Amino acid sequence: MDITTPALLFPAISLLLLAYTNRFLVLAQVIRQLHASPQHDSPLVKKQIPGLKRRILMIQYMQSFGVLSFLLCALAMFALFMEATWLGKWLFGISIVALALSLILSLAEVLISTNALSVVVQDMEGD
Repeated sequence: MDITTPALLFPAISLLLLAYTNRFLVLAQVIRQLHASPQHDSPLVKKQIPGLKRRILMIQYMQSFGVLSFLLCALAMFALFMEATWLGKWLFGISIVALALSLILSLAEVLISTNALSVVVQDMEGD
């Protein structure tokens, strides 16, 4: 394993962090719109609040594990540069685990988001 192996993850992790930031910004916009809406006390909005809270927390952890993965990947490259091969391999392995956790949380957040849309669609069908 040489220094280029961890470097291969840099573009992927950067794109993931960008996607996570976009999800956060969209979620923040939705929450602000719901709050500004005159119907923010409606039963439909109240049903969505627990999911919104979970999504905020999940995005926070997604971003945290993504940044941790990026940092560990950089440290792995540094260790490999310093010819500490064993340490570099371990840091890279932990980096991949952090990235995998971030992706699993991302999937869970998508599922929560889909459930929230189902609530809205069911409300529309009831009208």
